[in-house]
Amino acid sequence: MVAVDRRRNAVLAIGEEARQMLGRSPEAIEPVRPVRRGVVAELEMVEVMLQRLVRRTQPRLKLIRPLGIVTVPSDLTEVERRAVRSATQRIGLRKALFIEEPIAAAIGAGLPVWTAQGSMVMNIGGGTCQVAVIAMNGIVAGRSLRVGGDDLDEAIVGYMHRELNFVIGRSTAEYLKHKIGSAYPLNGKEMKMVARGRDLLSGLPGGVEVDSLQIREAVRAPVGQMVEAVRQTLESTPPELSVDILERGLVMTGGGCLLRGLGRVIERETRMRVRMAENPLECTVVGAARALEERARFENALSE
Repeated sequence: MVAVDRRRNAVLAIGEEARQMLGRSPEAIEPVRPVRRGVVAELEMVEVMLQRLVRRTQPRLKLIRPLGIVTVPSDLTEVERRAVRSATQRIGLRKALFIEEPIAAAIGAGLPVWTAQGSMVMNIGGGTCQVAVIAMNGIVAGRSLRVGGDDLDEAIVGYMHRELNFVIGRSTAEYLKHKIGSAYPLNGKEMKMVARGRDLLSGLPGGVEVDSLQIREAVRAPVGQMVEAVRQTLESTPPELSVDILERGLVMTGGGCLLRGLGRVIERETRMRVRMAENPLECTVVGAARALEERARFENALSE
């Protein structure tokens, strides 16, 4: 995220600092999501964000033009690819290589994607959910949805408004998702907590008690789309690779996979073993860095 002061046309903050301003800043200060659904939505803001991030590690950017790598959704169009390429060129990179996000996530999760054995990964980010069967540094079968963790938050906001006549912000919805959210019935007692926001009937601020059963109902539709993407990917996987997938199972990466019980829902619907990567939040960036460092091994996975 990028926080912009529209009066002075100045960038105030990026990243987590900007995200904390969401729903709390004056009208003139606007937190912007320059990348939405996995693609560039505001090119100028993407350039600003990248410039600040690169300068943290490359303070002598004008003297040394580094090589960069960018992870992109597997269904990125040529127009969207040109927008990303333009942003990387403007910030001073010598060249930017592209790698599809599921492949980068699989590399970061330690899967041998360069071999002929099939590996299956499900990467759920803020705006996308990508499922892929990978072999020999390429995607053999896969599905890419413009549905991710942000959609789970929006579903919770919508449920609270529709069913409880109560308005909450996106950050509150995200907090509820992390604390009591689940995709599968919890063992033992369901969890409860009080959500703070505004009562639609009285118009006054207040709180309302919600439980994990209600949050599970709220996110049922986007979770269903994610599970269906896994099913469709398995149906289009060649039989030879299906044997590998059956033996090794599905690996989940990305922040969205931290939703409680998501793996169990997939196991129930596909009868396939599912496990979470050791460090799901960082798999994609770690995998991209490894692909850049070991370009000879992952050459077929990289493009310009």
